[in-house]
Amino acid sequence: MTSAAPAAPQELVLGNLRVGPPVVLAPMAGITNAAYRRLCREQGAGLYVCEMITSRGVVERDETTMSMLVFDELEDVRSVQLYGTDPVYVGKAAEILCAEYGVAHIDLNFGCPVPKVTRKGGGGALPWKRRLLGEILTSAVKAAEPYAVPVTMKTRKGIDDDHLTYLDAGRVAQESGAAAIALHGRTVSQAYSGLADWEAIGNLVQHVDIPVLGNGDIWEAADAIRMVRETGAAGVVVGRGCLGRPWLFRDLAAAFAGEHVATLPTLGEVAAMMRRHAELLCFHMGEERGCKEFRKHIAWYLKGFRAGGELRKSLGLVTSLAVLDELLGRLDPAEPFPVVELGTPRGRQGSPRHVVLPEGWLDDRDGTDCAVQEETTELSGG
Repeated sequence: MTSAAPAAPQELVLGNLRVGPPVVLAPMAGITNAAYRRLCREQGAGLYVCEMITSRGVVERDETTMSMLVFDELEDVRSVQLYGTDPVYVGKAAEILCAEYGVAHIDLNFGCPVPKVTRKGGGGALPWKRRLLGEILTSAVKAAEPYAVPVTMKTRKGIDDDHLTYLDAGRVAQESGAAAIALHGRTVSQAYSGLADWEAIGNLVQHVDIPVLGNGDIWEAADAIRMVRETGAAGVVVGRGCLGRPWLFRDLAAAFAGEHVATLPTLGEVAAMMRRHAELLCFHMGEERGCKEFRKHIAWYLKGFRAGGELRKSLGLVTSLAVLDELLGRLDPAEPFPVVELGTPRGRQGSPRHVVLPEGWLDDRDGTDCAVQEETTELSGG
């Protein structure tokens, strides 16, 4: 007689913060602004993280950085992802976020694969320097502690298959007082190509005592349940899978409650979601900028549907809500959801690439002979 599969967790505990279901919206540059977080929140409970901002940008009150610290009026749990390579800046930024912005959760980015980040020793490159990683985490945890704000970190398996860092990173995170660690089951060199290594997530679960969140290749709610059951992860982080599909969070909430749900909206229902998304963007940014920001989402929402090229092109140039309404009215509201798209990758994928690192970065894992380059404010938003 075989034993039943373990039940999926009902909530994620991060210090004093309880997240139910244990689902986190991954911070995505140019995507997870206040409007999109509100849209996803309307679909199901969870934790929704702001776009990445730089610690130096916060400390120096950089205009671009501060403009990204916008929260919706219904955003009762404010979550921000912070980037930094200098422990002092990271600590000061964490204190500002807690004291002045009422942030309830801070996530530190140690997984970004973008060359402009890794060439400065940041993002997915930084965990190679174990001592520096510990100093940054400790600084952030200490700064947030008086406010009872949990600090977590997100990372990748390593720089490449020959330079894995995730197990050491998990140990350092635990020793530094981090509330949890999220692991994207790809290396920096993979970027978003290939398949996510869920076995690595399971290995990390066995290696640490703090909660581990799994990230990578969660395209449907069933994928999230399978991941936590196969790996023992305490929850999941969802990124590209929700692009053009914010209702995925509705399915995820149902799945973690033990229900089997796969929302298959008609094109008319998708159009209504598109309208709501654009409306929220315009509310937060003004109509002109909001419509421009919405354009990038058109292809994701209409992926697999039969909407013609001319209509798609016009939607991609939308300038006002009135124009959007007229264009959405041309879509066939009865067209069924293209089930062939279920379980398929969304967003960027690309191919494996060489990781750009500071000179001599790989020579020593614990020494200080190869310091990171000076932090910049230009990386806010990724």
